[in-house]
Amino acid sequence: MTPKKIALALLAVITFSAVLKLSIILPLVAKPLFATKATFAILIDADTGAVLYAKKPDELMAPASMSKLMTAALLFKELKSGRLKLEDTYRVSEHAWRTGGGPSGTAAMFAPLGKQILVSDLLQGIVIQSGNDACIITAEGLAGSEDAFATLMTQEARRIGLKQATFGNATGLPHPKQLMTVRELAQLSLHLIRQYPEYYHYFSQKKFKYRRFRFFNRNPLVCKYGADGLKTGFTKQSGYGLTVSAVKNGRRLVAVLNGLKSKSHRRTEAQKLLEWGFNGFKQYKLFAPDEVVGYARVIGGSSSYVSLVGEAQKGANALLPRHMASKKIPAKIIYLGPLQAPVKAGQKIAFLEVKGQGSVVNKIPLYAAEDIDQAGILWRGIDTLLFQTFGWLF
Repeated sequence: MTPKKIALALLAVITFSAVLKLSIILPLVAKPLFATKATFAILIDADTGAVLYAKKPDELMAPASMSKLMTAALLFKELKSGRLKLEDTYRVSEHAWRTGGGPSGTAAMFAPLGKQILVSDLLQGIVIQSGNDACIITAEGLAGSEDAFATLMTQEARRIGLKQATFGNATGLPHPKQLMTVRELAQLSLHLIRQYPEYYHYFSQKKFKYRRFRFFNRNPLVCKYGADGLKTGFTKQSGYGLTVSAVKNGRRLVAVLNGLKSKSHRRTEAQKLLEWGFNGFKQYKLFAPDEVVGYARVIGGSSSYVSLVGEAQKGANALLPRHMASKKIPAKIIYLGPLQAPVKAGQKIAFLEVKGQGSVVNKIPLYAAEDIDQAGILWRGIDTLLFQTFGWLF
């Protein structure tokens, strides 16, 4: 199905960030919205970044063992850099053994006190068994102490764009600083998938044999419904949670749910959310690759505006429900302005925010269609003064 009509209406500009509003008209039919029993939930299309479903996506919560994804991220980072190898070993301290091992009564890989453990075993102990001892051993090996490692976890969160997450330990065991949002868990999952493809396969490994123990992946959807990761979580405080990613017909979705009452709810609600995401959405072509979507104000340039277009190969496309209550879909161009000349063709300038029914949000990157050179010094001064004085009118 292709759009019947795309109507552009240039409205009054209130701020520098919103310069154009669109009314996209598509032939769609009403259908009930999705609902979940989870307290917190999000569903993201990995390719487009479209948020297909969200329920309290930016509210901080206790992520439980899902925060082990950050522990894994720091381990992957060291391995990828070459500073650490899978054949290296770390020693099992008394703190790791008592706090996260057999004596703790929590999820553990049962690493023996005082022994040297292969990093490859620790990695599998974290990802497959959710071993708290494996996390603490890794944390102490990488940072000297679990507290120091927790600081590194928070620093890494900021580095990759997670603005709210904080960490008090490497395990996800109850701690007042152990806080994340479901949106951040989804973003972290995408980071792992994109930045560490050589290690991501561990998340879909079904079992792990260590000493006399045989551990099975705790993710109930692994190798079902196209799922290839990522992590379960549970504490009394947080309830049951799951961060999961799945691929169907070449399309990847990432879902995060938390605050469920049972393991069965965790499995069924995650499955329903993924199936809804795979079956209920279609990609609509809004603009051809060379078609101008709108314009952005340029200060001190040979032209006062630069044309904005979608990706060179794809144009601007939005992932939207196949059935929606309204044919009119609100959209707007958002950028940080004013732009300063020079501007280069192909430079990412803005994004087109397209909202569907419910919580569906697409953020489609937009690029400069042409070069805008700097104007002469006199005009640059006049243009800057005009803009500072009259704003959007100029």
